[in-house]
Amino acid sequence: MHDLTKKGLHTQVIHAGQGADPSTGAVSVPIYQASTFAFKNADHGAASFRGDKDGGFIYTRLGNPTIMALEESVTTLEKGFGGMACATGMAAVNLVYYALLSQGDHVVCGDSVYGPSRLVLENEYPRFGISADFVDASDVANIAAAMKPNTKLVYLETPANPNLKLTDLAAAIEIAHAAGALVCVDNTFASPLLQNPLELGADLVLHSMTKFINGHTDVVAGMVVAKDEELYKRVLKVHKNLGGTMDPHQAWLVLRGIKTLGMRMERAQDNCLKLAKFLELHPKIDWVRYPFLESHPQYDLARKQMRGGGAVMSFGVTGGLEGGKKLMDNLELCTLAVSLGGIETLIEHPASMTHAGMSQAEREKASITDDLVRIAVGCEDYADLEADLARVLDTI
Repeated sequence: MHDLTKKGLHTQVIHAGQGADPSTGAVSVPIYQASTFAFKNADHGAASFRGDKDGGFIYTRLGNPTIMALEESVTTLEKGFGGMACATGMAAVNLVYYALLSQGDHVVCGDSVYGPSRLVLENEYPRFGISADFVDASDVANIAAAMKPNTKLVYLETPANPNLKLTDLAAAIEIAHAAGALVCVDNTFASPLLQNPLELGADLVLHSMTKFINGHTDVVAGMVVAKDEELYKRVLKVHKNLGGTMDPHQAWLVLRGIKTLGMRMERAQDNCLKLAKFLELHPKIDWVRYPFLESHPQYDLARKQMRGGGAVMSFGVTGGLEGGKKLMDNLELCTLAVSLGGIETLIEHPASMTHAGMSQAEREKASITDDLVRIAVGCEDYADLEADLARVLDTI
């Protein structure tokens, strides 16, 4: 396999982890749908369990060729040391929490992250003596103020879900590391095509590969990538023992999806920026937030740490919640559904759907207002998407 680390992103997307099968020459990575693997002899089995370089695969929970190909692919794109593929995005989130946190530890977390990522910290981990503070991470001074002597992890998501606020990663990481804490960044919204937190100093990056990396709304999957070997081995041990590993067929589907990440993201991102500009000027829209709109309060930061604004934006419809409901209930091309990053355009209402588990006070503090509508733009013809939104907005 050629060294792809110095190749362009589009080349990496297509080729990283996806070389021809050495035993058959198959161009597509085969699905090794096996739970267990035979050893050549007793010595080979012992070497496999020791992890020697001349060992082999043992059991799919501990490693599988198809899954390994996907881990290599995403690790290359994120410029990390090693990746761990997980059954779901939340399996990836909980792997990070479980591997890094112990009784008495403290977490500083962005107040606007994927709903369950916050809810498990609030509702489940306190049972094990782990505490968390949730701050507006768009101002890194809030992160600094929340740090405690027992803070072991700073957990960030940028752009944040669903308010599209950004965190200055380089500044936040410097604060965390000065206090002896590790930093994990959920990079789902940007994808490794547009942002690489490990290059900015983060220790771990994670993805819900359900979203842009897979891109076809047909798989749930997660990935954690560690920056260095020591941290990788620490998290990998927990990953293998917890058993949140993915299925080989699931991994193959994501490998198939990732090959078109570059083309899908470019098309969807182009559509999203055009749609954001259209909505910003529409009289029935009160506000629009998208990182690469000049009106975004952190536009300069977006241009500094991202290679593109992504394909998700939020906006407020005149008439608040009722106006937003009328919009969502009458669209034809924009599907009313949660999730994002698929080939098709999805629209949802976070306050009553993805973030309904938060109290209204918590949502308002996190800028998740009742009028906020989130749209994840797909790869349809732009003119059709604009016409669909315009048709309904004109009736509000």
